[in-house]
Amino acid sequence: MAKVKKKLTPTQRRARKFAKAERQKKYQWIFMNGRQVRTKRPPTVDGIPVDQFIDENADPLWLHQNELWELIPVENSTSSFDPVPESVETEDENGVPF
Repeated sequence: MAKVKKKLTPTQRRARKFAKAERQKKYQWIFMNGRQVRTKRPPTVDGIPVDQFIDENADPLWLHQNELWELIPVENSTSSFDPVPESVETEDENGVPF
């Protein structure tokens, strides 16, 4: 004898549909070792990855405050911290170092 499957009420269908939409926002399906696995989605800001958003929108002060020094753009001018400025000559007219 086959059992008859009970239909969901409209409220239950709405709740199930909402729960499914929330799961799809939180998780993604990927393949690992030939099997399909559900993993958490990487964080995004306005639909783009966080790293890319920071690269495009962060100013140098914010990057410094958050210790992201490798992302701070470097200008091509000589700074006062250069050990040997370009204006100082290290060789005499014959090419002999001092």
